[in-house]
Amino acid sequence: MLDWLATRFGSDRRLRLPIGDDAAWLDLAPEASCVLATDMLMAGVHFEPPPASPWERIGQKALGVNLSDLAAMAARPVAALVSLALPRGTSEADVRRLYDGVVSLADRFGMVIAGGDTNVYEGPLVLNVAVVGVPMGETVWTRGGGRPGDWLAVTGALGGSILGKHWCPEPRLETAAALVKAGVPVSAAIDISDGLSLDLARLAQASGCGAIVRAADIPIAPAAVQLAQDGGPTALEHALTDGEDFELLITLPPAAWQQVETLETLPVRLTVIGALTDEPGLWLEDQRGECHQLEPRGYWHG
Repeated sequence: MLDWLATRFGSDRRLRLPIGDDAAWLDLAPEASCVLATDMLMAGVHFEPPPASPWERIGQKALGVNLSDLAAMAARPVAALVSLALPRGTSEADVRRLYDGVVSLADRFGMVIAGGDTNVYEGPLVLNVAVVGVPMGETVWTRGGGRPGDWLAVTGALGGSILGKHWCPEPRLETAAALVKAGVPVSAAIDISDGLSLDLARLAQASGCGAIVRAADIPIAPAAVQLAQDGGPTALEHALTDGEDFELLITLPPAAWQQVETLETLPVRLTVIGALTDEPGLWLEDQRGECHQLEPRGYWHG
């Protein structure tokens, strides 16, 4: 379906990028452009319906997931539109709490809530947030700019978001801004929303490459270790497949890594976990140095 949409609507000359990246880069006028992203959250899919989920947390997440998309494009957020489909019986106090969560992030990043739409129906609760940003530099990051030999690096630690991180997306906007300001030549980027292996497959495919990742170098979150202690998937499997980490996965030439290491203003650590390859497909190098095919797994919508 997404491929069809890209074919149907992706050829307009005002689109600086084909449809299919984390956000759209759109010409507004000569010498002016904007970056647009939107995300929909539904009770029962992305969160449990209130009161099981606090209204403030729902609002914070709804904006945060969009800001993570802008971070993956190296775009500075400017404004947001918030549209709500409210179940009948929702109180004004509930809606105000939801907006408190939205504004907590909007204020932090200097955004304006520019409007939206509100409807009431039988339920469940649905939110859609659309954000407008501008490129932090002369261009934006995309999924398709990686080249064979480029290193793969991630922000933060991965896995176990279900234990709390999924409620508080930490959009890596400051990290993106620091890399852009320092002139680090990031060749491709994507935000890890559906799982490292699945989103890596999307980046590699868009770049016309394969990828190899080293198990020993993947930063594993304590929450992933905690989940593994309960049985089931290992901590590494959680780091590779759990969704809603909202960290950045970037590629860059190996020669640029020394430039990254000298940055004193980088808000969160970047960890090199592998590289893009000429051959298609994903590979995982285990602790013994042996390579195994890595199946892209994570959260598949539908």
